[in-house]
Amino acid sequence: MSLLEAEGVHVGLPGARRRGGPDILSGVSLSLAPAEALGLVGESGSGKTTLARALLGLVPAQGRVAFEGRAGAGATAALRRRAAILFQDPVASLSPRLSVGRAVTEPFVIHGLSVDRPAKAAELLDRVGLPAALAARYPHELSGGQARRVCVARALALSPALLVADEPTAGLDVSVQGEVLNLLATLREEAGLALLVISHNLAVVRHLADRVAVLYLGRLVEEGPAEAVFADPLHPYTRGLLASEPSPDPRRRRTQAPVTGEIPSLLSRPSGCPFHPRCPRAVARCRAEAPALRPLAPGRRAACHLA
Repeated sequence: MSLLEAEGVHVGLPGARRRGGPDILSGVSLSLAPAEALGLVGESGSGKTTLARALLGLVPAQGRVAFEGRAGAGATAALRRRAAILFQDPVASLSPRLSVGRAVTEPFVIHGLSVDRPAKAAELLDRVGLPAALAARYPHELSGGQARRVCVARALALSPALLVADEPTAGLDVSVQGEVLNLLATLREEAGLALLVISHNLAVVRHLADRVAVLYLGRLVEEGPAEAVFADPLHPYTRGLLASEPSPDPRRRRTQAPVTGEIPSLLSRPSGCPFHPRCPRAVARCRAEAPALRPLAPGRRAACHLA
């Protein structure tokens, strides 16, 4: 059974009242198994963070979301207790009025659970490699890496089944990025966490994800096992993203063209395949007809007429 399942999720632009108006997300369907890591990739503006918030019930959405076999209000209640999120900006997500110790134990207060807060804070900080003495500090006194670890500690407080990590390495030095990624991988293995990793950094997703879902302009355009998607992408957009990755060897020749141009505005979504204005392989059918997301190989789907 899937831990998290979404079918036909739509999210409209704020203030868009008429049905059929511009959507931030258009009919996204995906699933996440217990203890699995799913990476959501795509350029800024593709809808990754909005999808995560819709799945957690943090933004209004149409469609069906089920968590641990429950849908509707049951799913929302279960997600509030059994899911946690790491926001992009760790310092901004911590209250400047709460010490680290109070911040990491605040979930117990919110859910009306009685615990020894100093002892629990020390335990949670130890799990993420921070000393208990840090509990007395405030967010403005933390480094970026420390703030990220504090947020992870807070997310672990209620022993969630699902952890959503939105750009978990944003704003961190390269060495600290590696530490945070290794921490997430270790915690996933030890606690049996399912991970939903949102990133435009493909290296982050390579490190953590079992499966990859590629979003473009609010639509799912490719999905499959991470190893297969990175080795042999089926959609031209995925190929372009991979070709846009910096190469550690400047002598290495690219075999695919990187993505060029800008992602279109939601208010002027292209007809047909939304990627066709930037696609080097586009044909007349691509401009006239939107491709359906269809199975193309075991465990793999893509939305491309030419795949």
